Amino acid sequence: MEIPYIVTPRKDTGLFNSKIAIWLFLASEVMLFGGFFSAYVFLRIGADYPWPERTLPVLPGLINTFVLIGSSVTVVFAWAALKMREWRKFQIYMWITILCAGLFMVLKGIEYSVKFGHQAVRLNDYSIVEGHLGYEKENGEYVKDYRGKKIEENQIVIEGTKFSFSTVRYHGAWVKSIADQAKHHGATVTLAEDVKAVTKEGQPEEVIAKAGEPLTTDLLSKIRDAHLKARKHNGALRTAALRKEWKDAKAANPDETSVALAPNVNVDAAALAPKLLTEIPTAAFNVSKPVHFLFAPRDIREADGQSRLRDDTVVEGKLLASPMVFHYVDAIDFQHLAMKAKEKGIDPEIAIDNSWLMKNDAFVREIWEWHRGETAKLEERLLKDYGLEKDGKTPKRHPTWKERYRVGWDKIAEYSEQKNNIKIGGFDKGKEHFFGPNYTARNPNGEDLTKPHTFPHLSVPRGEIRFASKFTPSWNTYYAIYFTITGLHGLHVVGGAIVLGYYLFCGRKMYLSNPEWLANRVEVGGLFWHFVDLVWIFVFPVLYLM
Repeated sequence: MEIPYIVTPRKDTGLFNSKIAIWLFLASEVMLFGGFFSAYVFLRIGADYPWPERTLPVLPGLINTFVLIGSSVTVVFAWAALKMREWRKFQIYMWITILCAGLFMVLKGIEYSVKFGHQAVRLNDYSIVEGHLGYEKENGEYVKDYRGKKIEENQIVIEGTKFSFSTVRYHGAWVKSIADQAKHHGATVTLAEDVKAVTKEGQPEEVIAKAGEPLTTDLLSKIRDAHLKARKHNGALRTAALRKEWKDAKAANPDETSVALAPNVNVDAAALAPKLLTEIPTAAFNVSKPVHFLFAPRDIREADGQSRLRDDTVVEGKLLASPMVFHYVDAIDFQHLAMKAKEKGIDPEIAIDNSWLMKNDAFVREIWEWHRGETAKLEERLLKDYGLEKDGKTPKRHPTWKERYRVGWDKIAEYSEQKNNIKIGGFDKGKEHFFGPNYTARNPNGEDLTKPHTFPHLSVPRGEIRFASKFTPSWNTYYAIYFTITGLHGLHVVGGAIVLGYYLFCGRKMYLSNPEWLANRVEVGGLFWHFVDLVWIFVFPVLYLM
């Protein structure tokens, strides 16, 4: 049976089936993205922190806007070529469309990679530092983790002497990392004492693992298997005993409710004990000598004496100084601190002067005094250009909070140029604007760290850190919704490119069978592609320019 209106349109509506379907689908897509944009508006209006403004590099977003607009034009040309039965032109225009989609995703990938490499930290007084961390070095060489990756100078350092692993929840990668770190320092991590257990009902204890065995995932797996076997066996015994107790209680008191019987239904633990197997919930390991173990802050709840990893591994040892070390600071932001000061009725300038950064870093003090001078110049310029209100006292225009309480990478570069009598070339500045702040500083190509820097270094004590994160969804609500909207839009770009690519590479047979059929399919795909372009036209100004 042939389905009608696949190629020819209905006489009453002038539409064929797939066009009706795509319009219904796009209606649902409008509601989806409309919900996200509405959420963005409400989150921005109700934000309890200074909402990030114009924090994304504009140039790649602008290029992507023109790339998508151009691809929308070429997909129309591809459809028109099919209508005129020009297969070769269709192929050319469709290739351009798909290449534009690829370029869009490449630029978006670069933007994402910059965000995932850009560190931010909010201090206890709500001042914020942004920049790029250094990497751990030992004897002039970078220290690498168990995956062979360089370790950032944002680690919790514990002089570990003993580890107690949960036999059920231990994370194999962390076990390997602990063993590798100990080996690197010439130490061993070995089982503290024999692990003995009753593994068969009615049998005496046997040794599962001997004291002195080195820490490995295989050893923990062997202990875990014995533990899980015992837990399963014991659980079955307790369940059977409890069922028997309930059955006997019901038989003895047929008129009583379960609620009334519950206090009297208990398993005879003493009678059950000889049948139970030994459960082994933890396994303790000693370190042959104190070793400085490194842990990512997100993986550990640190404390002096005893810390705990997220897999419930207990680390015993002294908590050492574990500062977060910025090799390149590219922004100092006092907006949140100023907002909190305003709420308490404190002059923001006084709060800034009393902040940890101003009291403990000479460069921050220097650049902030310079920034205050620049802000004063801006106020004079605004007063000259826009004048006063009708009262003759209040200026019509003021510096924004961002201009007044934040020093970005461009201002730090400008100050450093003046202070150190250096010059960042136009090409390097162009890379900064394209790839994000501090691109040049993050790629020093063997720069001598003893020379004056465009961007300052800063070491933040662990006790001063309220919250730290890369520029990922965890940093704040703005980045959460930024990644949600742009990530979902990116999936639409990829999906649309796959469909259009299918028409390009697999549409020849459809074209030879019935050119109008393929033209209809490309028209439907083009409508979706126009929608993808339209969404980005909203995304670009809302997230990049406002």
